[in-house]
Amino acid sequence: MTEAPRVVIVDDQALVRTGFRMILAADGIDVVGEAADGDEAVAAVRRTLPDVVLMDVRMPGTDGLEATRRILDGAQSPPPRVIILTTYDLDQYVYAALTAGASGFLLKDVTPEHLAAAVRLVRSGDALLAPAITRRLVERFATADTRTASLHRDLSALTPRELQVLEALARGHSNAELAGRFQLSEATVKTHVARILSKLRLRDRAQAVIAAYETGLISPGAGQDG
Repeated sequence: MTEAPRVVIVDDQALVRTGFRMILAADGIDVVGEAADGDEAVAAVRRTLPDVVLMDVRMPGTDGLEATRRILDGAQSPPPRVIILTTYDLDQYVYAALTAGASGFLLKDVTPEHLAAAVRLVRSGDALLAPAITRRLVERFATADTRTASLHRDLSALTPRELQVLEALARGHSNAELAGRFQLSEATVKTHVARILSKLRLRDRAQAVIAAYETGLISPGAGQDG
């Protein structure tokens, strides 16, 4: 039987932390720590070694963005998955958090069922954002200045086919759509995606979308089929 996900909840409002803890506990998820700001979050993660961190963005002192960077650059291996909590859909802070390595975001009015499912999803290694949604974030907030964030990634390590798959993935295509586009089986597509993530040292598909834009493989505003 798979062990219950271990979660740290980070939010400056005690009522929010209590509510999320009760929701997760009712679904058999183990809340191993809580924190009210970024510094406490980093300490709690180092102490408890969770699988997933629910991270508020806007907090007094060290905010969720800096805490996310410090947690994902820390000594824990493998690092935890970070889900950003926000009250604003397509907030520029969400984009910044994704570039820092977060695996997705949730609005704070998420339903209990969706919250628990999201924790289990990212714990399994998936991204919480559909590629098309990530693409919207990138196109809205990516600028020339932010493109330096992923320029260290060497796309020359990818084969021509992997470059094609990455470009199509970044335009929001699902595995099934990629299979049809390139006349491949879905299993082969999954293998290509896994190799892309490995070669570029990316955590998930959401990170792959961002890397495609920030390395210049695709330009913001190019459109889904451009």
